[in-house]
Amino acid sequence: MKGIPLTKDFANGGVSFWYRQIGLPDRRPPLPGPRSYDVAIVGGGYTGLWTAYYLKKAEPGLRIAILEKEFAGFGASGRNGGWLSAEFAGSRKRYAKARGRQAMIDLQHAMFDAVDEVIEVTREEAIDADIHKGGLVHVATNPAQRRRLRAELDDLRTWGYGESDLRLMDRDEQRERVQVAGTLEATYSPHCARIQPAKLAVGLAEAVARLGVDIFEDTTVTKIVPRRDGSQAAAVTTRGAVTADYVIRATEGFTASLAGQHRQWLPMNSSMIVTEPLPPEVWKHIGWQGNELLGDEAHAYIYAQRTADDRIAIGGRGVPYRYGSRTDLRGATQPQTVALLWRMLVKLFPAAADARIQHSWCGVLGVPRDWCSTVHLDHASGLGWAGGYVGSGVTTTNLAGRTLRDLVLRQDTELTSLPWVGRQVRQWEPEPLRWTGVQLIYALFRAADRQENDHGTTTSPFARVANLISGR
Repeated sequence: MKGIPLTKDFANGGVSFWYRQIGLPDRRPPLPGPRSYDVAIVGGGYTGLWTAYYLKKAEPGLRIAILEKEFAGFGASGRNGGWLSAEFAGSRKRYAKARGRQAMIDLQHAMFDAVDEVIEVTREEAIDADIHKGGLVHVATNPAQRRRLRAELDDLRTWGYGESDLRLMDRDEQRERVQVAGTLEATYSPHCARIQPAKLAVGLAEAVARLGVDIFEDTTVTKIVPRRDGSQAAAVTTRGAVTADYVIRATEGFTASLAGQHRQWLPMNSSMIVTEPLPPEVWKHIGWQGNELLGDEAHAYIYAQRTADDRIAIGGRGVPYRYGSRTDLRGATQPQTVALLWRMLVKLFPAAADARIQHSWCGVLGVPRDWCSTVHLDHASGLGWAGGYVGSGVTTTNLAGRTLRDLVLRQDTELTSLPWVGRQVRQWEPEPLRWTGVQLIYALFRAADRQENDHGTTTSPFARVANLISGR
């Protein structure tokens, strides 16, 4: 990281900067021994918390437990880029194959609604998560990116995005919203809000606990067992088994740690850096007064926000995958990743070139083999799950929680008929094929970005090969 300006108190890891802002939460007691519940949820991130929240609201008498290895919000829920976005992971055509084109359009509109649903719940539960609904700006900074941006806009028009949902901006509006160096064209969508992820996770956990849900932390689940011969489903932990009518797996990027799930979802690594608070004179050059979320059209894309205390937080893939589906050690990321993100920061915002970096961190997200999110409940086995959000989980977890509520309660609703419900895909390849494939995919994406930045006018063949290998 030689040459990168760092603050004197620069930190790498420690879960995330978001927790550094508010302090790590006091841990709740672990599971005291074997217990029985109506619903046991494995994983205390957004998916598990939302599922417990909506189930308990609908049926206050349900006995619900959340089992968490660390503390609620330790994983991606407390480390992400803070995009409460209506973007949904995966191929729309794949979802449409399940239940038709209109079903996918309905799913997209459910995501629009989910953004406002999260905001409404935070108001009702008095959760201060620095939420500001300023929308989402996507920029194209070379001709190839501009072609993709326009093609994506045209495609989304056929999947439920009207002019009021996503549109091209003219040059004056681009400059008024946020000054990103080299922007050739940009789109704007109102369906996105900035959040402080850890504040949302901590506040939601507190709301769930107030409703009477038991949250057991420092409790490691080793395997999940389906119903057999009249017995209940169970989550087996190092502190005893929890039996329940339903056991919900809500482990996202940590799913590979469960017995028999090693190849289910690939734990993709994503990293972030955040600057010190920037002075007013820097913001005069950048603008960003509307606190929009910001992304680009590169293959190895970035995501960014202006924080509530006037920093720039920017993230990207960095080193995308650790051999054997291993995960990070409390959020520490690699120096080369910090350097890469700093270069992207300076490239996009030259006015912030002298800003010092105060914190870097990383986390894992869950990626299914076909890159499509899913939610499912099997009444016969008593097992359910949701996840595979591929980085779009802040909003999707809320939709998943409400959908799992309806599935557990055996209610046939509009949510349970959406095309991501019940999807099952093949597992990832065994090692070393898995590691080799992911490394190759992202090497090709980086090569594609370099080629396109060197005056390429169309999408690089490297990217086409990468998409073919990945199965997106």
